[in-house]
Amino acid sequence: MVENADSADRADDTVGARILDAALELLRARGPKAVTMHAIVDATGIAKTTIYRRHPNRRSLLAAALETLDDRPSVPADADRAQRLRWVIEQSVDVIARGIGAGGFAALLTDEDPEFSDAFRSILVAYRRHAIDALEVDAATADTVIDVIVGSYVAELARTGAVGDAWVTRLAALLDGILRVSQ
Repeated sequence: MVENADSADRADDTVGARILDAALELLRARGPKAVTMHAIVDATGIAKTTIYRRHPNRRSLLAAALETLDDRPSVPADADRAQRLRWVIEQSVDVIARGIGAGGFAALLTDEDPEFSDAFRSILVAYRRHAIDALEVDAATADTVIDVIVGSYVAELARTGAVGDAWVTRLAALLDGILRVSQ
């Protein structure tokens, strides 16, 4: 009996993960308004009743999907300033590109769904705290560095349609030089 319960738990985890993955994909592609129970059914083939058992409404579903973005890797303990800076750049890009995506980012900028914006901003507070600590500079400077990273990312994406390693390297070198001068 225990083995069957464990198998059911694993199946539930798989189903739950598929639901949240689908919600994030819809969010990334088309924004929070695209995350509906019907759209999740269409994307996954999972019965609506199964989805509702886990998430009583789309707000609950979207909140659960956003919570999965909370888990961020830590900066390596032995990283030097240049490595920490590159880590902050990569994490800042990741939280947008593979976190909420263009659809979520556009909704955040336009505040088309204030509840989504509030939920995501609360996640950003924790992320920024982690990034500020990783930079090992004063909080005001770190906040500005993170803002420069995000603004530069958006500009590069708008200008070229993609952001690659060359951009990360250029930005890291520029910001490292600025941080050297400011210390």
